[in-house]
Amino acid sequence: MSSESAPRPFASDDLAFLRLSHLTDSALPIGALAQSFGLETLVSAEMLKSTDLPDFFEGYLQECGMLDATACRSAFRLVDLRKEHLEKNNWLELNDLLSALKPARESRAVSAALGRNFLSAVINTGDYPMLLEAREAAQSAGTLVHHAAAFGLVSAVLGFGEDRAALAYLHQAAASFISACQRLLPLGQTDAMQILWNLKPAIIEVACGSKNLDLAEASCFMPVLDWGAMEHPFLATRLFIS
Repeated sequence: MSSESAPRPFASDDLAFLRLSHLTDSALPIGALAQSFGLETLVSAEMLKSTDLPDFFEGYLQECGMLDATACRSAFRLVDLRKEHLEKNNWLELNDLLSALKPARESRAVSAALGRNFLSAVINTGDYPMLLEAREAAQSAGTLVHHAAAFGLVSAVLGFGEDRAALAYLHQAAASFISACQRLLPLGQTDAMQILWNLKPAIIEVACGSKNLDLAEASCFMPVLDWGAMEHPFLATRLFIS
């Protein structure tokens, strides 16, 4: 093979890019596809229609997205790869604070279920002592591990980059919500793709806005979604777990 036709060497961050793409794939077996995050209640109560989705999701990103992106960054910053050290007490405090900032029990439980499953899924792919340490510390303390925090921690350990991790987390969260709406509303694939495509600037704005926030300063006010999550167990028929 001539030098002109030889494939170029892969860039040093190509593996990290592929791994990040894998971990944000909707097919990742952590249970996200079974959750509507309270949306099923809103649709059942005729409080959410297909035409409402673009504005609804922008509001979601500005409120819930900002909180979770801040948590993702906070967890990322707990890892010191040079010393192979995890600040365990701060890890537990971060997740406890995130639990307190999610007032609806159902939303809190979903976040924790996804976080636990996500962390375990990554641990099963290789040898990651800091991730094992984080899971064991949470189990010993009885602390919930939230999805946003687990995503930030994993991103740091796998060397994804903080900004890229915050963007990826927000994008997969928005994609999960839109996927749920496709099963609840008359929303076709083309329209769903268009909504997610148009949300990308908002995702970037929220990711940038979370960069200089401390989790103690972040807030989330989206009571309609909390109400939807709390009322979901009482629906007569349910397609989703939450």
